Amino acid sequence: MSQQLTYPEQLSPNHFATVQTAREELIQAVAKYAQPDYQKAYWQLSNTIIPYLGLWVLMIYFVSQGYPYWLTLLLAVPAGGLLVRIFIFFHDCTHGAFFPSRKANRILGYITGILVFTPFEDWQRTHVIHHSASGDLDRRGTGDVWTLTVEEYLAASRFKRLIYRLFRNPLVLFSIVPLFLFLLVNRFSSQGAGKRERRSVIVTNASLATLIIAMSLAFGWQNYLLVQLPVLWIAATTGMWMFYVQHQYEGVYWTRHESWDLTRSGLEGSSYYKLPKVLQWLVGNIGLHHIHHVRANIPNYNLQRCYNEVPALQAVIPLTIRKSFKSLWLNLWDEQRQKLVSFRAIKRLPRR
Repeated sequence: MSQQLTYPEQLSPNHFATVQTAREELIQAVAKYAQPDYQKAYWQLSNTIIPYLGLWVLMIYFVSQGYPYWLTLLLAVPAGGLLVRIFIFFHDCTHGAFFPSRKANRILGYITGILVFTPFEDWQRTHVIHHSASGDLDRRGTGDVWTLTVEEYLAASRFKRLIYRLFRNPLVLFSIVPLFLFLLVNRFSSQGAGKRERRSVIVTNASLATLIIAMSLAFGWQNYLLVQLPVLWIAATTGMWMFYVQHQYEGVYWTRHESWDLTRSGLEGSSYYKLPKVLQWLVGNIGLHHIHHVRANIPNYNLQRCYNEVPALQAVIPLTIRKSFKSLWLNLWDEQRQKLVSFRAIKRLPRR
């Protein structure tokens, strides 16, 4: 499946004299949607945070009163879904896109960051790097999923190949890795982090420690873990899957830095993951990821309207749920064929 963009008549190729002009035209077309709105933001907070906290209260009650644990696990599914949505609010705040106020975005970013076990400003830094380098083979490694080219894989040691294959195994990538990232990796500042980013890690860790101690004293640490771990695991696994299929799919755009283009990396290197309405609501419209990479400061609550009203964005071929499962077996970037391939596509590996 290819996402090669073909512009409708309103934004035809002849209208763009250069690549830069093309991007400027597209940015201008979507500019009016990059307007945060307090009313929409507060409505999203109320229809998400309140039911999330309500589910938490109910789950804590169930486990502390000795109700069958399967009831708690049943409630953990919608709670995990709501936590994914809360992460989208956090994500919008990192782009200054949820509230009109920069200060309000920062405050909410710290609060939601505690709920999703992620330091606001440290994650903001790595995520901005991800946006500036997505699809660039020469700038991989920050805020993205570990991806090797065929040549790099063939040249790697047996141990590195083993680690890479283990990491890309779906059972590991979507079960162990998500919790590892949110529970352990996020407790430390990222490589190259500055004073502000390191401080955000300290503040988040201290806040989490305070919250965990308070909950453990109030309800028992076992009861807290029986609620927190499944909710976080569901949310983290879902988030990992969404991030993965947004940049790892058949027809995705990757190239070397000298030929890398920011507009193409957005429209062809980021999927339009078309989901049922309920799931689209839970993931905060982030499936419209090609729009997000064209203009990152469009609030999640404006993405669908932007898609509906800008014809050029509708030219991107949607990635369906059924087709997205093919991404599980696309493990390496083949520079010669300019596409992601599976491990099985490499028939003869050199022995070392």
